[in-house]
Amino acid sequence: MSLKKLSAALLATSILVSSASAATLNIAIDSSPAGLDPHLITAFNSVVIVQDNIYEGLTAIDKDQAVVPGLAESWDISDDGLTYTFKLRSGVTFHDGSAMDAEDVAASIRRVQSETVASPLASRVSPIVDIKIIDPTTVALVLDAPFAPILSSLAGIAIVPAEMETDVDALQQTPDGTGPFKFAEWQPNGFISLDKNEAYYREGEPKLDEVVFNFVPEAATRQVGITSGEYDLLPGIDPATALQLQGQAGVTVQQTRDLSYTLLGMNVSRPPFDKPEVREAINMLLNRQEIIDGALFGSGVPAGPLSPALTEWALDPGTFGCYTTNVDGAKALLEEAGVTTPIKLTMNVLPRQDTRDIAQVIQQELAAGGVEVELINQEIGQFVQDWRNSNFDMFVSANGGSPDPDGYFYRTFIGGGSTNVFKYDDAEVDSWLNEGRVETDQAARKAIYDKLQTKLACEGPVAHIAYGTLNTAVSDKVKGFEIYANGRLTSLVNVTVDE
Repeated sequence: MSLKKLSAALLATSILVSSASAATLNIAIDSSPAGLDPHLITAFNSVVIVQDNIYEGLTAIDKDQAVVPGLAESWDISDDGLTYTFKLRSGVTFHDGSAMDAEDVAASIRRVQSETVASPLASRVSPIVDIKIIDPTTVALVLDAPFAPILSSLAGIAIVPAEMETDVDALQQTPDGTGPFKFAEWQPNGFISLDKNEAYYREGEPKLDEVVFNFVPEAATRQVGITSGEYDLLPGIDPATALQLQGQAGVTVQQTRDLSYTLLGMNVSRPPFDKPEVREAINMLLNRQEIIDGALFGSGVPAGPLSPALTEWALDPGTFGCYTTNVDGAKALLEEAGVTTPIKLTMNVLPRQDTRDIAQVIQQELAAGGVEVELINQEIGQFVQDWRNSNFDMFVSANGGSPDPDGYFYRTFIGGGSTNVFKYDDAEVDSWLNEGRVETDQAARKAIYDKLQTKLACEGPVAHIAYGTLNTAVSDKVKGFEIYANGRLTSLVNVTVDE
């Protein structure tokens, strides 16, 4: 055992655990997560368990999408904007009892950057070219150029023990973070339970003794469960369930505009999606309002590449020409591209009720233009695997947003990007993306992202469908819960449950 681990073990044995009766929050989600490694996960049910509960970053994002201190209590920026020096909080330990220090921060960033680990978050730290450990509580990150969104990007990079730097298996099943709750048990097809981190560095937090994420596939069963008192919280519920729960005694449905969005993804390495005219034609065949009305019960707005919640960045989708449904115009574009109809394609579907319903409406709309689509409904593990391996013609899914455009755009659309599963590669887009990272003037950055939104909306590999209303059903027994637009359960640290 290393000296660091030995010291931590001695510290852990000295912690007095309260003998008070346990306060448990029961949450119901639709399926078991596809792994728990914070540097590898992409599925909602993994992120909602792990991020901000088990793991934390150097910085954090608050309810208003502003950057606030996380594991770093403060930071200094050099005059040239190339060096960020972070002062770490003292007295922070991992759940295994070992102290969190600058070595862990350095190893975590290198882990995300590693080609072997192949983290989908890699682009968020790609401008970091050197990591200097000043002392155990001070670390400096050196950039190759100014990187405007670095502080918001670091909020999504969980700090893990240095021993995990090259291990790509252990954290998927047994996470080890610094957050307010620590992993306790995983019963396949049953639940994941988290226990209170008695050594958490924020005094008086968390207030709960236990959080249990129950895997409940049927929406109707989750709905009955929260009205009967079996469950206390249903995060990210579909619009139909939200409508049925509104007005129910003992339950409140909290709502906010969702930063995440639903999308139709196209693999540009597979004909006919290698032609931008075809991708534009697909957009023209879609009627986004019809999809929102039919699949989301009217709960949402047509989606451009950026959420309207990002008021400083997002363009009005009404400005994109391809968003006006035009079947004849789409057919003309397909003919111009040399594509003969009918086109027979497959579409992988994320296993969520809203995406299944969206896929069925899209299937009907595309058929009007001679695009015949076979829907492939998959369980979450297979869907994620095929997504990562670009094993699809098209897919319908949901994707998380970011408070800064770079957090979504760069990793998704840059050639070779860490989540560019579409195999999209456009020199003009790459140039704008790189300019947007280094430009620090807000007006100039806005102009760059305006150009990107306009081009990506119609020619990109993603047909953005809708930004929905994020709904979370909360039992009236639950106090202190606040819904976050990014879908994270960050506020669990302040939650109590009345018995």
